[in-house]
Amino acid sequence: MADDGHRDDVGATEPVEMEITDTLDLHSFPPREVAALVKDWIDLAYDAGHRELRIIHGKGIGVQRQTVRKIAERDGRVVEFGDAPDGSGWGATRIRMR
Repeated sequence: MADDGHRDDVGATEPVEMEITDTLDLHSFPPREVAALVKDWIDLAYDAGHRELRIIHGKGIGVQRQTVRKIAERDGRVVEFGDAPDGSGWGATRIRMR
């Protein structure tokens, strides 16, 4: 806190610890953060031993889907990816890792 009683960190956010599971839902993240988030999450999920991943990006106009799939396509650990087979259709992408 500054001496004048006002907080200097207004708008600052603390990192949030999340359990790394095999599923990531992008609905609550700003679009500008999605690419970096997905890359980091894939690394963390892989390090945690997950080899079948599911990323929920929603249907929309396909921008998030395209971002997710470009990242998967460029990752050498990815064996295959495509629409999640759980009934979510093209609103989620399944990624299978080595």
